[in-house]
Amino acid sequence: MTHYIALIHKDAESGYGVSFPDVPGVTAVADTLDAALHEAGIALGFAFEDWQGGRPIPRSLDNLRLDPEFLEWSADAVVAAVAPASGMAEAA
Repeated sequence: MTHYIALIHKDAESGYGVSFPDVPGVTAVADTLDAALHEAGIALGFAFEDWQGGRPIPRSLDNLRLDPEFLEWSADAVVAAVAPASGMAEAA
């Protein structure tokens, strides 16, 4: 199963936000960390159902750490690996 590196941000007065450096535009937000990670997998699954040209190839964490932009984005984030949920059309 393919996993995508996710960045989790949390401000004091907001929910947990999850974004993916290798999948721009796909995000998830929830009130708890567990819910945010769950929603992130669902968001990836929905995004990939209609993805044109095949799914993006995720970079390893080691490769991402060579990217100055990733280092800036991840400075105050928790880093996690998230797998896309499958069968999203049936779940909706």
